[in-house]
Amino acid sequence: MQEIATEFEAHRTHLRAVAYRLLGSVHEADDAVQEAWLRLSRSDADEIDNLGGWLTTVVSRICLDQLRSRRTRREDPIDDTTPLPVEAVRPEDEAVLADSVGVAMLVVLERLSPAERLAFVLHDLFALPFDEIATITGRSPAAARQLASRGRRRVQEPEHSPEADRATQQRVVDAFLTASRGGDFQGLLDLLDPDAVVRPDGAAVAMGAEPLVTGAEAVAETFSGRAQGARLALVDGYAGAAWRHRGETRVVFAFTVEDGRITEIELLADPEVLGVLDLAPA
Repeated sequence: MQEIATEFEAHRTHLRAVAYRLLGSVHEADDAVQEAWLRLSRSDADEIDNLGGWLTTVVSRICLDQLRSRRTRREDPIDDTTPLPVEAVRPEDEAVLADSVGVAMLVVLERLSPAERLAFVLHDLFALPFDEIATITGRSPAAARQLASRGRRRVQEPEHSPEADRATQQRVVDAFLTASRGGDFQGLLDLLDPDAVVRPDGAAVAMGAEPLVTGAEAVAETFSGRAQGARLALVDGYAGAAWRHRGETRVVFAFTVEDGRITEIELLADPEVLGVLDLAPA
């Protein structure tokens, strides 16, 4: 255990920097790092190939849960997006504050959805690959890329309203569901990128979905006359769809929309994945 504790301490500064940028609070960042240590101490460390990557994933998921919980309770971060003054912080905290994104950036980050904030921070500020971010968010690399892109646009253009993006996505998804239910093949094609894909997770495949569908025509054929039970829903703040059975969400349809066309539809049915998604009625 002493060896693991020593290795953990070697990663502490990085983990606190990640947590601070995600949460905007020194206190919450410390709590997230401590929770990561507790989870590590209860795990079989010998089975972890890349301890730094494992810890970054764990801390990021803890922070994502905290951001979503904060949003649900409509709470501000403990520090009200303002870093504690250096003289009020323990010396070991100074590295986090010195590496912080600054008050102005934190204010902008507070406007992002939890998933957008996580994807932007991990990719743009810490150079984490999209496939690793996808694992943390329970989404595909393409969806993680779009989340980061949305976050980046809102950071670079803080005056840009995300409502326009959300309105565009809802219009496209609503039209897609209508065309799907009505068997309007051409209508579906008009809404799909030529290279559109349908990417189900393992649980969706077990329920009967094709493992992978590629190309606009194949995707249109898959959905033509279908989606009768799917209803519009918000997935991480943007329009998607959900199929519920006996009051329980069984499958979520997460759409990636670029330039007004659908590039990817994820079918998410894994209970663990559904548990980390930010779902709400549309």
